[in-house]
Amino acid sequence: VQLQASGGGLVQAGDSLRLACAASGRDFNTNIMGWFRQAPGKRREFVAAINWSGTTTKYSDSVKGRFTISRDNTKNTAYLQMNSLTPEDTAVYYCAARGARITVIHSTPNSYAFWGQGTQVTVSS
Repeated sequence: VQLQASGGGLVQAGDSLRLACAASGRDFNTNIMGWFRQAPGKRREFVAAINWSGTTTKYSDSVKGRFTISRDNTKNTAYLQMNSLTPEDTAVYYCAARGARITVIHSTPNSYAFWGQGTQVTVSS
């Protein structure tokens, strides 16, 4: 699976953004998809993940209630809707896939086999 993240940008606190992760290759619709982020000088951290059917999601406590992960298997695309953004959300956001037919959602980066290139999100105060 090859992944391409897009949709980042510079916004003000309180604004919204929607990130997209377009997948090519085989097995997108059998992959758990995840979003991670990495701020300068910090470790890559889990943001959200969704199972292959879209029926199960998981969020970090820092984004729960503000971010929504979704997917459209007909378009081979996963999304991250980000609302009520704060400067603390500033980071490079990465999408990732766990691997074909793995059914358990994990929040650790090394549980994901495939990664996109990242898209910058900057939130000004």
